Amino acid sequence: MSFTAEAIINARDVSIFQDNKTVLGEVNFTIKKGEFVFLVGRTGSGKSSLLRTLYGDLPLRLGNLEVAGFDMAKIKAKEIPLLRRKLGIIFQDFQLFQDRTVSENLEFVLRATGWRDKSKMKARMADVLMKVGLGSVNNKMPHQLSGGEQQRVVIARALLNEPLILLADEPTGNLDPEVSEGILELFKKINNSGTSVLMATHDFSLLAKNPFRVLKCEQGRLLDEAPAGYSA
Repeated sequence: MSFTAEAIINARDVSIFQDNKTVLGEVNFTIKKGEFVFLVGRTGSGKSSLLRTLYGDLPLRLGNLEVAGFDMAKIKAKEIPLLRRKLGIIFQDFQLFQDRTVSENLEFVLRATGWRDKSKMKARMADVLMKVGLGSVNNKMPHQLSGGEQQRVVIARALLNEPLILLADEPTGNLDPEVSEGILELFKKINNSGTSVLMATHDFSLLAKNPFRVLKCEQGRLLDEAPAGYSA
């Protein structure tokens, strides 16, 4: 999909910290509306810390960073939920409530982000589940689903508030290759509808088959590579 000049994320001279250690320095990149970007790097290279800074879980200490219209250097604690309504955050370990049904997991997010109308909530939950190919799992518990199905529920949850961008931290890390490819195809479908995607991954086979732009964490820096220039 061709993307517009509208920036969802704009980072200039940013340093990313974990505790008191700088894990990435001189970070400069922009992600525009409708763009799909891979984030790669070895374990401990700063991928997760970068994502956590983008969604306000780690404070920005140095540099200029704007995410979905929020200045991360000035954002207040009470504004973090407002930021996250514009983001879809997807984790490798699912983070579903194991004692609640799929519908109850989704409803929790809707209520936490200000939804109150039951009929609108029901319609929205049905819509996102259909989008991820899970039209009949509403009343199932997470443990009754396969790993791939659970990850699709997580993606559905991330889509509830129509985010500007999906931030996905190793979303295929616990899945077998065939299921991983299905999840990536789902991300591509979501991206084709206009939602930007920043996906951290260790799976270089996905990169080889999908020549998207790559941000690479390496030796304390973030390298911005064009698709043709990437080599595992």
